[in-house]
Amino acid sequence: MTSKTNGSTPGTPDNPWGDTKTATPTSGVNLGPTRRPRPVFPEPPPREVHGPARVVAMVNQKGGVGKTTTTINLGAALVEYGLKVLLVDFDPQGALSVGLGINPHQLDLTVYNLLMDSSVTAQDVLLETGVEGLDLLPSNIDLSAAEVQLVTEVAREQILGRTLKPLLPYYDVCLIDCQPSLGLLTVNALTCAHGVMVPLECEFFALRGVALLMDTIAKVQERLNDELEIEGLLATMYDARTLHGREVLARVVEAFGDKVFHTVINRTVRFPDATVAGEPITTFDPSSLGATAYRELAREVLSRWPAPATMAR
Repeated sequence: MTSKTNGSTPGTPDNPWGDTKTATPTSGVNLGPTRRPRPVFPEPPPREVHGPARVVAMVNQKGGVGKTTTTINLGAALVEYGLKVLLVDFDPQGALSVGLGINPHQLDLTVYNLLMDSSVTAQDVLLETGVEGLDLLPSNIDLSAAEVQLVTEVAREQILGRTLKPLLPYYDVCLIDCQPSLGLLTVNALTCAHGVMVPLECEFFALRGVALLMDTIAKVQERLNDELEIEGLLATMYDARTLHGREVLARVVEAFGDKVFHTVINRTVRFPDATVAGEPITTFDPSSLGATAYRELAREVLSRWPAPATMAR
């Protein structure tokens, strides 16, 4: 079956970003970049009551696949739909904090202190961002020591969950940006999460570690958190102009089916530009394709999530 987008084929010079437009095959069924019929995700109704938060961990042991970019911009897009969002920087590199205009080296208190010092409360560490309704628990290089120090702690996999618990009633969503590893910090995030989202670069090497990641998630589900769900795999850095990118995306959909989000995030220079500016792309360039994609992702994830009342544990 051949498909066309606005009169041209996705990935060709006259339509290089075919994945950002609706593809219509001759049968009249709308296809998205994943080559599946694309649903229409309606805007969610406004929230009159906030909390308790759904906790979602952004996980992939491969670096540079868009975890931090997705955490920032999905969070900002959810705020636009009236939700209150808490972001947790759980990577010692502090990229999430930097991406929101915060210098992690100038912070006196971070997530590390929250984990390791019982006298520090979540309110002591919590920072407001430049986006109303979007708050942050920042991180810096100090967090790298926590992986070693937590080894001797009782119930070490549950420490992050205990520290976040007092904050969750005040937010609708909590997004945890994990470091590129499957170590103890990432296991902490998976143990306290309701769901895990896997940003996946549309590139061959990004596929190689997915099996190991899924194995780790299965072990956490079996031994530590039987309520953990796979929210979905999010294709990032996608370029419809390349055959390789289209083939990788097709393989991901073939392997994981409906677990792959319909929304796809394109490769664009506007994302690093927004990072340098220290703000989400939804405010840096509201009309850009990247901002539009993350708003669509926000609607899609909200359509997948259960009612807020079921979030409490």
